[in-house]
Amino acid sequence: MSFHVRRKDREITDPRELKCILKSTKYVTVAMCMGNEPYLVSLSHGYDETQNCLYFHCAGEGKKLVYLKSNNKVWGQAVLDYGVTDNCDYAYSSVHFSGTICMIDDLSEKKNAIEVMVKQLTPNPEVKLSGIKPEKLASTAIGRININYMTGKKHQTPKNSSNCLQKIARKVN
Repeated sequence: MSFHVRRKDREITDPRELKCILKSTKYVTVAMCMGNEPYLVSLSHGYDETQNCLYFHCAGEGKKLVYLKSNNKVWGQAVLDYGVTDNCDYAYSSVHFSGTICMIDDLSEKKNAIEVMVKQLTPNPEVKLSGIKPEKLASTAIGRININYMTGKKHQTPKNSSNCLQKIARKVN
C-alpha cells in the first residue's frame, strides 16, 4: 500500500536533503512487529550514505532482537525539530523510511559501522575511535537497517538548520 504526502508544498523530493536529515539527526524511531504485536524503539544511529543504510548498536539480547528475528521489516522516522515559530507554527524536517534489519557479524563492517556512528554522534570522534578495542568491538551487537524507501516532509526550516541543509538550500536558490 502506498500513500502520498497530503501537503505537496511541504514534501521533500530531493534525495540529498533526505540523506542530509538522516546524517544530521542523532536518533531514529523504528517500528517493528511480531505477529499482531507492534513494538517501537528509538535508536542512536549513524547514516552511511554510500551503503544507504543506518547503523546502530544494542544489547546482544532482548525484546528488539526477538522481534527482529521474527520479522526484520521495519518502518522508521528521523526528525529535526526546530520548535515553535514566532507565528505559533511548528518548524521541522522529517524523513520516514522502510527497510530491513540484519545484525552484523563481519568485524570489518562492524569497524566501519562504529566509525560512521561515532563521527555522526560525537563532537570529537578521533578520541572516541582511538579508544575502541578490537575485542570489545567483536562482542558488540551492531545492526544495519538497509533502507529501501524514503519520503520526507518539512515546514519552515530555519536559517540555523544543519550545515548540509544550508548547502542544499544555497544550491537550489
